[in-house]
Amino acid sequence: MSLVTVSDFALGHIQEILKDNEMEGYGLYLGIRGGGCSGYSYCLEFREGPEEEDSVFQHKGLPIFVGPLKRDYLKGTVIDFEDSLMESGFKIQNPNAKRHCGCGESFDIDPDDDAGATAF
Repeated sequence: MSLVTVSDFALGHIQEILKDNEMEGYGLYLGIRGGGCSGYSYCLEFREGPEEEDSVFQHKGLPIFVGPLKRDYLKGTVIDFEDSLMESGFKIQNPNAKRHCGCGESFDIDPDDDAGATAF
């Protein structure tokens, strides 16, 4: 199982954003930081390069940088993009996230709950 994958739909949106903002060659950073209602929140942003302790890999030509904090909590994560009448944006599908806050901005790792996804 790969650490993080990106759906083809999300990859298309990422490539479009990078091109529109003249950021060709940049990569996608995914990390976890403490905070939020449920304990952790995601950090998803474009970066010119990795930080010293980031894990670095390629997904269909897109450089992906994964932060060191709680890296194991991201194993098997899929970055997708949702575009519907109700919401539009990147969606993190993390099989390790077991509980989410009501607003969907944070998550926790709790083996007693069902898995879910966080959108932002």
